[in-house]
Amino acid sequence: MSDLADMLLLEHEEKMNKALDSCHHELNTVRTGRANPNILDSIYVDYYGAKTQLRQLSAITSPEANQLYIKPFDKTSLKAIMEAISASSLGLTPQNDGNGIRLVFPQMTEDRRKQLVKEVAKYGEAGKVQVRNVRRDANDALKKLELPEDEEKGYLEDIQALTDKFIKKVDEAVEAKSKELMTI
Repeated sequence: MSDLADMLLLEHEEKMNKALDSCHHELNTVRTGRANPNILDSIYVDYYGAKTQLRQLSAITSPEANQLYIKPFDKTSLKAIMEAISASSLGLTPQNDGNGIRLVFPQMTEDRRKQLVKEVAKYGEAGKVQVRNVRRDANDALKKLELPEDEEKGYLEDIQALTDKFIKKVDEAVEAKSKELMTI
């Protein structure tokens, strides 16, 4: 019976790991003032009638700390890429040079940095909620196993320790991203 509980614990640890990965992905999409190709992950281009991720259509490089250069594999997609970037929430103006697109990241103001730190905190809170939801599901599944009371209590404590560990990792990621945002 405890083998089942051990498997349940491993399964829910994996789910917490996925929640942490999701939080990291969200944090990577926040613009920090430095050019980071990851912020373009959420941009999809209408390419021959199909929504295609920008990364699949082009090579993205960072020639300078505050610039990204997007060189499409197919030059006919330049216009569609320009439109997708302009329509995104990035707030950047793409510059077409005929071969590729240059994105210049302006220096962020102090107010914008503080606003982004609040956004990062929201992503962190969402990540913690995901981890807590996994904890709740694990606790419910554990109680359905009808283990002896002291054994069940031990497993519930293990689940809580796992939850605390992942919440701490989310907090560390949020803190690191916030520090990165406030560093000029």
